[in-house]
Amino acid sequence: MADVRSAVQRLYEELLTAWNDRDARRYAALFTEDGCLVGFDGSQVDGSEVEGHLTPIFADHPTASYVWRVQEVRSLGADAALLRARVGMVPPGQADVNPAVNAVQSLVAVRRDGVWRVALFHNTPAQYHGRPDLADAHTAQMREALGASAARG
Repeated sequence: MADVRSAVQRLYEELLTAWNDRDARRYAALFTEDGCLVGFDGSQVDGSEVEGHLTPIFADHPTASYVWRVQEVRSLGADAALLRARVGMVPPGQADVNPAVNAVQSLVAVRRDGVWRVALFHNTPAQYHGRPDLADAHTAQMREALGASAARG
């Protein structure tokens, strides 16, 4: 299980790093052709269309960068796993996360021909309606993750 956990966590980190690098091709290459991306706004994109969906976003909008904490990686069988994480986003030119766009993410990974790919990536706003303590805890965790990523350089 440790090898699955490590491989799926690495896949997730590659995905968010490709986003942070604004590299639509590299991001899309991590999906299966029949996979699905569910964006922060609820848009659903087939795996084969991810690059075309992200290219104009990266070209026309200064996107924020992710910081993250993986909460869980769970095997769903020999060739499938679920990863759950919390994320924050740092707007361009800023040094702190924007709590208004904190999110929770789920990734379902599948292994085909020995290679792990994203079958489903789901990004949901973490608004914690009526529970400011949870929103504050999420933001604090993302600030810790930001500090840790800055220390790694």
